[in-house]
Formats: sequence, structure tokens, C-alpha cells
Amino acid sequence: MGEDRRLTAVVALAQGMAAAHSSREAWRAAAVGACLALDGSFAALSVWERELGRLRVLVNVGERADGEEEFPEDESYPVHQFAEITEFLHERWAGGGEPDAWVETAEGPAAGRPGYVHQRVAALRRRGRGCCVVAPIVLHGRAWGELYVARPVGDRVFARADADFATVLASVVAAGIAQTERLEEARRLAFTDALTGLANRRAVDSALDEAVERHREEGVVVSLVVCDLNGLKRVNDTHGHAVGDRLLERFGSVLSLCGAMLPGALAARLGGDEFCLLAVGPSADAVVKAAQELCRRAAELELGDGVACGVASTEDPVGPVRSARRLFRLADAAQYRAKAERSALPVVAGREGPDDPVLRLADEPSREEDGERRRFRGRHSPEP
Repeated sequence: MGEDRRLTAVVALAQGMAAAHSSREAWRAAAVGACLALDGSFAALSVWERELGRLRVLVNVGERADGEEEFPEDESYPVHQFAEITEFLHERWAGGGEPDAWVETAEGPAAGRPGYVHQRVAALRRRGRGCCVVAPIVLHGRAWGELYVARPVGDRVFARADADFATVLASVVAAGIAQTERLEEARRLAFTDALTGLANRRAVDSALDEAVERHREEGVVVSLVVCDLNGLKRVNDTHGHAVGDRLLERFGSVLSLCGAMLPGALAARLGGDEFCLLAVGPSADAVVKAAQELCRRAAELELGDGVACGVASTEDPVGPVRSARRLFRLADAAQYRAKAERSALPVVAGREGPDDPVLRLADEPSREEDGERRRFRGRHSPEP
């Protein structure tokens, strides 16, 4: 492969990883890019799980053999079969050298000669591959895993120059993985409440918009539980904000626990003393049951005065739910009534017939001037 073509391949690999929106997409882009760049027929990316002493395959691309999945659930190999990562490379690095790739063939070791490992050679033969090049991936100064590219039996064997190029590709992959990790951490922080570790309002807005769209297109049941933690101001005034924060953290744990009763539910802190559960798929009755358990457990907390809890579900007779704003207003109105009545149980929108006071409350003009509560937080504009 000419220098220009190799440079183009490196750029394409880097661009593919940069365009990825998740770790899986980045892994696949790395493997596909390396396979193309090295004229391989198959490529894999693996991570070294130190605590388990194994290399776990993250992705397989190209001409996969029987049993090889693109994103395998549990394909792994003892790290002693790849001793170069733990021994050979360590010695090289300690001496000031760089982690180099090596080539192996179905006949035994070739360029690089790090050592013969019969299991790897047997794997090449078993899968109809004639040779492979293995490049260590180094991240933050430590061996992270490996990039593996193979060619079929009868194809040209990788040369020393190919191994050197694979070393370059591995460094590009390492930079891409580091960038993906930084972006995922930034996304996680952007959608996570720092105090409780729950999702935040931004995450709820996004998930609720998607959920209501699915309800409109597919009829999926969407339910929202909105909670107001009672007594937080008293705890802050009496015991200090550090104790108040512990109450918020403790209730967040209870909310997460009860949310686990609903597969896939999103537990979130909206801000201050306000929390919610978003459930997509479970029945309204299942959501109400989880909300009842939440009320019971909140009442047993050492601090605070329990929780005011409102529930709204598209499965209940609440009228058409065409927007996230509508479902939020219904759940918030139900919570408003629960708080006003000091109810020990959740109030559920739409379950008191056509004259349900919660529905009337939700349909009233916005009460922004109401001093009792902060009404309908968030970015959603009023429905027409």
C-alpha cells in the first residue's frame, strides 16, 4: 500500500471514530477502518479486563467464522495466550521502547516474533485464516487491549511493514477511544443529577418527548409519576443543608429502588425537592403500584414528612396525550392535589370519572403566580 493510500486510510479511520455516537459505534469504526487499511478480511477489537485476567472481544467485523458475532456477549480469551501485552511489551516499555505490532501465521510466528502460542495458531487454522497482525492499544500509558486484523488462507502474508502500519493504526484507535470516553462522560454528566446520581430534568425532557412520540405512533403506554418530597425546607432550616442533601440522596435511592419495579423506568430529580419516574411500556396499574410503594417507603424515612405523589398515564381516561407537556401537566396536577390533601397515597389522574378534579386542574390556565408551588418547570411551551 502506498504512503498516500495509507495516509488516506488513517484519516478515514480517525474520521469514522470521531463520527461515532457511542462506544459501540466507535469500536466498530475502529475495526472496520483497520480492516480496510490493512487489506484484511476480518478484524476485531478486544479490551484487557485486568480483574478477570482475560481479553474480551468487543467487536468482530468482516468475514466472520461460525460462532463469531459482531458484538459478542461473552467471547474472551485468557490473557496468558497474549503474554506480549503483559510481559513482552512491559519489558519493552521499561526499556524505553514502544509497543509494536506483530504478525502470526497459521504455520507459526512470522514478523515480529514475540513468541509462539499454539492456541492462537490453532484459532487461525480453525477459522480458515492464514495470517494475522496484532497491535497493542495503549491508553493513558497502559495496555488497554488489542487490534487484530486477519487475512484468509492463500492470501498474501502480512509483512513487517504491515505490522509497523498496524502500530500506527492502533495509536489512532487509542486516541479515538479516549475521545469517545471523554464525550460519553460529558454526556453522562449533562444528563445526570450530581447530588443523587439520578437522571436530571434535561434527560427527562428528552426521554419524555421520545416516549410520547412512540405513544402517538405505536400506542405504547407512557406513564409519569411526579413527586414532591415533603419537609425538606424544615430539615434544611433545623439541621442544615448537609442533612437536607442526605435526605435528598436517601429519597433518590428509594425512588431508584421503586423504579426497578418497572422495567426500563427512568428515575430522575427534576430539581430542588421534585422528582419523577418515567415508565414506557408497563401498565398504568403497575406504575400506580410502584408509586404506592414509593409513598410507603418515603413515609418510613427517618427525616422528612413523606412524599406527595401524582401519577398520569396514557392508559387511563385522561383524554388525548399529544405532547410531553400535556402528560407533565396531568401528573403535576395530580401531585398538587396529593400535596393539598396531605395524601399518604398517590393521586392518579383520570380515575374519578369525567369530573375528575385533577383533569380540571390540569386544564386550567397556567398558575405561574401561585405562591404555593413552582408550576410546570421546564422548556415545554403551553399547548394550544
